[in-house]
Amino acid sequence: MYKANENRYAQMKYARCGKSGLLLPRISLGLWHNFGSVDPFENQKKLLFTAFDLGITHFDLANNYGPVPGSAEENFGRIISAELKSHRDELVISTKAGYEMWDGPYGNWGSRKYLMSSLDQSLSRMKLDYVDIFYHHRPDPDTPLEETMGALADIVHQGKALYAGISNYNAEQTKKAAEILRSMGVPLLINQFRYNMIDRWADDDRLFDALDGVGAGSIAFCPLAQGLLTSRYLGGIPEGSRATRSVFLTPDRITDELRAKLNRLNEIAKNRGQSLAEMSLSWALRRGRLTSVLIGASRAEQIVENARVINAPDLTDDELSAIHSVLA
Repeated sequence: MYKANENRYAQMKYARCGKSGLLLPRISLGLWHNFGSVDPFENQKKLLFTAFDLGITHFDLANNYGPVPGSAEENFGRIISAELKSHRDELVISTKAGYEMWDGPYGNWGSRKYLMSSLDQSLSRMKLDYVDIFYHHRPDPDTPLEETMGALADIVHQGKALYAGISNYNAEQTKKAAEILRSMGVPLLINQFRYNMIDRWADDDRLFDALDGVGAGSIAFCPLAQGLLTSRYLGGIPEGSRATRSVFLTPDRITDELRAKLNRLNEIAKNRGQSLAEMSLSWALRRGRLTSVLIGASRAEQIVENARVINAPDLTDDELSAIHSVLA
């Protein structure tokens, strides 16, 4: 039986999520990969326990995480009900709906029908009475935003989620979603979006300014760009790496020009005593713009390494300038 580290809160740092009362760990664990039905169950337990022992209290899921879709929630439910149940009130558990989950017209996008049904299914899979954060996973171009946000608000009013979130919404969509939710008595807690040194669209979109304006927090997925911002691809594309087996990172993306930039970034990281992955997380968390970053891991050691950035020195202006010159 798992026994949690008694000193788990000694090292982790936490940040207030927008203007809410909720604090999130600066490093959160995402269960997008490595928690499906095809993945070793004992390793999943090791990943979760390692994270919690380091003070990582936020575990992020979605209805379709797997493979097969839904299996990440099922596996998480098995673990939390058997060995983390006594710690439920120490955890922030989030899930989402918005991508295709089941056949037919009601298993995708952002209708009230889909969101309500999906969360009920997610709660059943995870053996939970409620989640802490429920997200709409992506904007729906065809469903009125009032319907989608109305479903989120009702879910919060029903107690099935404590907070409402959105994911992959741009600045303008975020402001509209927050306004609708506020009119229904539910604040927008957080926006989850892709953000890293390679993909800086949120800066160009002024998304952080929009979030500040509505009082919402932010959390980034893919802060390591699916592994690009690690040492994995500095010398090429290793056999068996994610780039050889994933639709989200394909070999054609890893050009000679990109690898040259990654190696220059790696030199900056080495000069400050960090790995490229550690520096990439330090960059994402710089100056407090993000509330938290979502890391993924296939090995417990990766979580330990990534959590070290909590106590790393801030990037200096000169280092930030050097990074910017590489990425320009």
